[in-house]
Amino acid sequence: MGNLARCEPAAAHSEFYTLGGLAITPDNTIMALAEDYLSRRQYGLRFRNLESGNWYPELLDNVAPEFVWANDSLTLYYVRKHKKTLLPYQVWRHTIGTPSSQDELVYEEKDDTFYVSLHKTTSQHYVVIHLASATTSEVLLLDAELADAEPFSFLPRRKDHEYSLDHYQHKFYLRSNRNGKNFGLYRTRVRNENAWEELIPPREHIMLEGFTLFTDWLVVEERQRGLTSLRQINRKTREVIGIAFDDPAYVTWLAYNPEPETSRLRYGYSSMTTPDTLFELDMDTGERRVLKQTEVPGFDSGCYQSEHLWITARDGVEVPVSLVYHQKYFRKGQNPLLVYGYGSYGSSIDADFSSSRLSLLDRGFVYAIVHVRGGGELGQQWYEDGKFLKKANTFNDYLDACDALLKLGYGSPSLCYGMGGSAGGMLMGVAINERPELFHGVIAQVPFVDVLTTMLDESIPLTTGEFEEWGNPQDIKYYDYMKSYSPYDNVKAQDYPHLLVTTGLHDSQVQYWEAGEVGGKITRAKNGPTSAAVMYGYGLRARW
Repeated sequence: MGNLARCEPAAAHSEFYTLGGLAITPDNTIMALAEDYLSRRQYGLRFRNLESGNWYPELLDNVAPEFVWANDSLTLYYVRKHKKTLLPYQVWRHTIGTPSSQDELVYEEKDDTFYVSLHKTTSQHYVVIHLASATTSEVLLLDAELADAEPFSFLPRRKDHEYSLDHYQHKFYLRSNRNGKNFGLYRTRVRNENAWEELIPPREHIMLEGFTLFTDWLVVEERQRGLTSLRQINRKTREVIGIAFDDPAYVTWLAYNPEPETSRLRYGYSSMTTPDTLFELDMDTGERRVLKQTEVPGFDSGCYQSEHLWITARDGVEVPVSLVYHQKYFRKGQNPLLVYGYGSYGSSIDADFSSSRLSLLDRGFVYAIVHVRGGGELGQQWYEDGKFLKKANTFNDYLDACDALLKLGYGSPSLCYGMGGSAGGMLMGVAINERPELFHGVIAQVPFVDVLTTMLDESIPLTTGEFEEWGNPQDIKYYDYMKSYSPYDNVKAQDYPHLLVTTGLHDSQVQYWEAGEVGGKITRAKNGPTSAAVMYGYGLRARW
């Protein structure tokens, strides 16, 4: 961005800084910029006149990083967070050049299990207020042409119905799970749900993850057998063309496509041996070109081998694993093996590229990602089979995969390492409590390890929104189940592997004391000469 968004000297001298979001007015005259100086995801929103280069005097505090301009290029909609719980719960309207004290409250979410976010439709006709819990969603619409627009519900929320929408050429397009867990695509001109036309039905083994609208084309992003894919569908002829990829383990995604009146699609691609790449595809001709690829000095993709394989868990379920290693240094059964796991919230941990990982691969490490249940890699059922009272599947999948990888010769049994962050840090805690002998060392990044204490305290940021992931421990069956696996509550006197725990002092997702508590408890409990270190700092959430 060069000097365009150069911040004041405070940013250069701050211990922490991140740019959370950026939005430019439709007439290209004003830029809104969200910044975080604390690493707590409580952003400050500032404005710059792009013609004069001057900053406007107002500052909007404690906002989420998503915000949308109305079509008058003077009105901005933004989301405020609750000061105590940090939940994004209010939509406000700001007029550029006025003090924030004059801002208008547009909507306030009363249910503290729901999160509020904003975006704009492809048609530019509507500002979308998206309200979502872990299992239910609702969309409110604002007329983007009106500076004083009032929100109206497109379809009222109902339990376990999730939907999102876009609007283009006088029609609404909806991704909804009303007829199936893995979502279908629907089209309608009106808000009446009975008028929805089904374009793509829900399918048992294919998850519809997203879509992008063009004048002549509809492009869908899907996930099957753990891997993402893109299909382009001609809106006139219904011809379907798949976009091919070569790597055995990879991820592709729909990039930012702001101009629907074109045949050119922009999409991203990455694999464990291919740096992040932005492609532009002419959907009419099939011609494709690289717009941008992350530069990695000295990197030769031909030196590395990636694989996508399946292991059988203890209950007979097939679990996918993605891995990569340097071909020159691979020795069956002798390499150090680093196994990453997450498996929560239906989030997919994709087989993408990491430049920082290369240092390990170049020293002989095999790096593996286990796509355990609780993630979204194999669809909605895969997620549901690793949450609530089925959370043990997440832990078992990970441990069984580690055992299988060692038996298959991808690592030395004496040099197996684990790594995971946040909910994946909880997975690491369970793993070393249950199978400490399996690992030589474990890295737990900002780990969620004191499950019961956090889930019993609704004043802790984000706790109430987590009830639909772990359960509410006020219910005895969830309390007992959480206690059975909560890492802090299951530390015991035994030999533990070497342990590195990192935590963020101001992390809003996982409070820093959790890492300190479990690190100290393990240090006191361990029998052998292993080391346990806890590092406190900023932004310690990176995945290698």
